[in-house]
Amino acid sequence: MKIAVFCGSSIGENPEFAQATRALGHYLATNGVDLVYGGGNVGLMGMVADAFLEKGAQVYGVIPEYLKDRELAHPGLTELKIVADMHERKAAMARMADAFVALPGGVGTLEEIFEAWTWAQLGYHAKPCAFYNVNGFYDKLFEMISNMTDSGFLKPHHAEMIIHTDNEAQLLSAIQSYQAPKLKWS
Repeated sequence: MKIAVFCGSSIGENPEFAQATRALGHYLATNGVDLVYGGGNVGLMGMVADAFLEKGAQVYGVIPEYLKDRELAHPGLTELKIVADMHERKAAMARMADAFVALPGGVGTLEEIFEAWTWAQLGYHAKPCAFYNVNGFYDKLFEMISNMTDSGFLKPHHAEMIIHTDNEAQLLSAIQSYQAPKLKWS
């Protein structure tokens, strides 16, 4: 199984973000998971790649030419694919991955996981999308998702399709047992 991880190109202010990122990478790698990610060697991106590599997993990076030098493309990956732009990056990662997980990060992390979730909602794929909620990082986002549902802009079964946990074993179990809901307009 290959899991795409979206996360920060910085490590954030809370040391728990880095600790949880490394621990999750080690856990997933020792449980037969390979990594698909943005190809960088900085921030949580670099940490998650290193954690998978330390446990002998395969790590596939996808980085746009424009960001190759800015995000310091990771030199030790199983495979690094250099693409033209962010659209090609996300499409390649979506093709390669069996699931998508967001760790703490910024607007790019949200954009990537929301696009994967939107594609799942529309039926472009039936792959699980998850938030690894380190130290309650995404709690306010889940409140907003509830508000979208309560306001009639998101069907409850589409809100419920998102996996969110701060437990690595629960995360992997939920991904492995995921069943996609009915399509948006069915």
